[in-house]
Amino acid sequence: MFVEIQRMLVIGIDPGTRYLGWGLVRRDGSRLIHIGHGVIETTKTEALAIRLVEIDAELSAIIEKYRPDAGAVETLFFHKDAQAASKLGHARGVVLLALCRAAISIAEYSPALVKRTIVGRGAADKRQVALIVKAALGLNELPRADATDALALAMTHLRVAHLPILPRAPARSKNKLPPQLVARLRRN
Repeated sequence: MFVEIQRMLVIGIDPGTRYLGWGLVRRDGSRLIHIGHGVIETTKTEALAIRLVEIDAELSAIIEKYRPDAGAVETLFFHKDAQAASKLGHARGVVLLALCRAAISIAEYSPALVKRTIVGRGAADKRQVALIVKAALGLNELPRADATDALALAMTHLRVAHLPILPRAPARSKNKLPPQLVARLRRN
């Protein structure tokens, strides 16, 4: 059995340890429908480990509330600041873990692909992306930048994901990996 792509709910996530954007978009036939969005904000003065726990708890609650069919996450891009890239990698790890723990399929998209899908060119600026996201989803105002990026990720997945998504696996305990993942890891 396949999840019907025409009614798919996708959570887009723009990872960050200070501000993590999330956005939910549902496809209804050829229409994209805004379900919700927000920013998980952590305290800069807190230890990184504490911020990661906060991100995990808040993101897990959002996933539990909305139960998306798929997750779209921004890929890690190389940054001149190694420390910033490392922190971003930590946030991405928490995001991927939360999605995997909830047995949600994950797709990763580069910023250039998102811009190309939303605006039509990979070198588009953030303002252009934001304006098109706002218009396409019928929003009254521009969301915060991190949430806009997350909505753009969800929209990208709904526009480029042509393959059917396998049904969601039953929920797993927080301390146990899904058997399919364990088997795949053992093969590699």
